[in-house]
Amino acid sequence: MLPNDPSDIDPEEYGEEQAVLAMDHEEAVEHVREAFSEAGFGFPAEFSPSELLNEKVDREAQSASGSRPQSDDADRDPYYVLGACNPEVADRALDASDNKIGALFPCNVVVWQEEPGKQRVYHVSIMRIARLLGMAPDDETWAEIVAETGEYVDEAFANLETAD
Repeated sequence: MLPNDPSDIDPEEYGEEQAVLAMDHEEAVEHVREAFSEAGFGFPAEFSPSELLNEKVDREAQSASGSRPQSDDADRDPYYVLGACNPEVADRALDASDNKIGALFPCNVVVWQEEPGKQRVYHVSIMRIARLLGMAPDDETWAEIVAETGEYVDEAFANLETAD
């Protein structure tokens, strides 16, 4: 049993941001990478869970049947994770959280295909989540980190609309 009802938490409390892009998946991933880079983020980690899952499902299907599966993949729609980081803020956040925030690094931005030509971009604030979970202090220093990262994310999402 959860200690609280997740539906009682306003998405603004955990910094949920979303956008929909009318473009193909690879183009959307590149567009998101550029928009977040312009806002001050780097990307120490990136990966495609859909590719990993499709590969794993294929291998399991081959092992179970003893033969090659009929399709080339498990039909998982494109899904990509960009692990974003602003090193200066991350350094301050590690100090302010007694290193606990590192368990949530990097700040992920995900792009998934809702349908061909329509991509969802999704992000939640690990800084806000860490505060909600008690991994980070609820003090002025942390409030400044939350505000600063929020400004970077706001700029990045604004860049999604304006960057081409």
